[in-house]
Amino acid sequence: MQVYDRVIPGRSIPTLAGLAIIAATLYAFQGLLELVRSMLLVRIGLSVDERFGETVHSSLVLLPSRMQVSGDGLQSVRDMDTVRGFLSGPGPTALFDIPWMPFYLGLCFFFHVWIGWTALAGALMLVGLTILAEQKSREPAKEAAKIASERTALAEATHRNSEAVLAMGFGHHLGRKWHEINHRYLSNHLRSSNVIGTLGTLSKILRMMLQSAVLAVGAVLVIRQEASGGIMIASSILVSRALAPVELAIGQWKGFAAARNSWSRLLQLSQLMPSSEREVSLPAPTVGLKVENLHLAAPGSKNPILRGISFELRAGDAVGVIGPSASGKSSLARSLVGIWQPLAGAVRLDGAMLSQWDPVALGEHIGYLPQDVSLFGGSIAENIARFDPEASSEKIIAAAKAAGVYDMIVQFPDGFDTKIGEQGSTLSGGQRQRIALARALYGNPFLVVLDEPNSNLDAEGEAALTRAVSGIRARGGIAIVIAHRPSALAGVDLVLILANGQAQAFGPKDEVLKKVTAPPVAAPTPVRLMVSGEGVAQ
Repeated sequence: MQVYDRVIPGRSIPTLAGLAIIAATLYAFQGLLELVRSMLLVRIGLSVDERFGETVHSSLVLLPSRMQVSGDGLQSVRDMDTVRGFLSGPGPTALFDIPWMPFYLGLCFFFHVWIGWTALAGALMLVGLTILAEQKSREPAKEAAKIASERTALAEATHRNSEAVLAMGFGHHLGRKWHEINHRYLSNHLRSSNVIGTLGTLSKILRMMLQSAVLAVGAVLVIRQEASGGIMIASSILVSRALAPVELAIGQWKGFAAARNSWSRLLQLSQLMPSSEREVSLPAPTVGLKVENLHLAAPGSKNPILRGISFELRAGDAVGVIGPSASGKSSLARSLVGIWQPLAGAVRLDGAMLSQWDPVALGEHIGYLPQDVSLFGGSIAENIARFDPEASSEKIIAAAKAAGVYDMIVQFPDGFDTKIGEQGSTLSGGQRQRIALARALYGNPFLVVLDEPNSNLDAEGEAALTRAVSGIRARGGIAIVIAHRPSALAGVDLVLILANGQAQAFGPKDEVLKKVTAPPVAAPTPVRLMVSGEGVAQ
């Protein structure tokens, strides 16, 4: 306005220089404020990690034991990244600029009422497009997250089982499944992109048309001498500045919808995660384990796997759990260490239910060797010490010796510092199992649960396993060994037999196994009669 209404008519260079200095100063402040705003947005994005980081990591451990987790189980990690990425990007900038629209429109009315009404009509149309973008993008964004999770889960499963896929040649079958999921993912992505792209293009065209319309209205007003040339140009620029955030918001609406859905899931996750704080810390267990009328189902299911299981163990006891496949042995192991929660009944350590313990404190008193052994990328020492940064060499070596793997470990060139790769990929199955046994024995836990601990062991490994179980009993701990092979029961004194989810027998090993393996009653010797004439011969 000043350039067109003062500088040009008055041919005043000093006025132009003064305006240039004022404009440069204002632009410098604008740039500084935008820099500060962008830096604040980055830090706000980082605050999402600070707020949800611990919850998300805890959910990776706890949620699979509480409910059925779809996909690869990493949706919460992607949700946190999505929210952080959106808050650190240009999306919030548009949302922060939109509230200034009434101020800009008020200036348009200040210039002239017809310029104001023209700008207001265009603004209403753009806001309508924004609302339409919200309605059209909500469901595709939710569906996109679901399909993306399925797609990632299949990709990771294929990579994890690549050897079996390659050896048995069913990669092309998985390829068809991948193509089907990927087709749905791309179709959903295309549909949502088309919606946002179409609305974004319409908003851009509308904004340019509106800018020209305001220029035309201003020209009419200049012709009618109701406005100056400066007002005509300034109002056109001002309308473009007022409506640019709406256009930007429509273009960023897909990211906004995804971030909103991710934020909602993170809030739900926070409510699902149990509080780990305990007002009273229970002492270390030293007396015994008691299972009371345990009914157990898989997470998210109401169909019981175990029904009415009850038994009691004292310090120094070792029990072997045997039974046919699908009898509930591994499920019982998960319940005993607190992974799965009972439908009814209770598991108690020294009289206290497992849920009364602080999870971290409880873990120090439990050793667990799962049926599917899994190690972490790092050194042998780190895996044995459960990645405790304050673990002492004495405790690591003691656990290795208790598991009978000390001699095996020192045979490696780097000994305990040997890097084993992701999931222990550089080790054999038996080596992984024996190192996992040492991890279970680290810190001399009171309760040690071993699920099929000899599935990959040779004779030397089985002998070491027997010595480890005997060592647990000797120091006053409790050992529970789940096995199919009788050799794993050499060190136990009790046996629990499961079948169809129920306890069939429990007691001293010799008595129970004697009943199970008692020879069947011999059938009577068949009698054959031979008839010859009038005589009968046997």
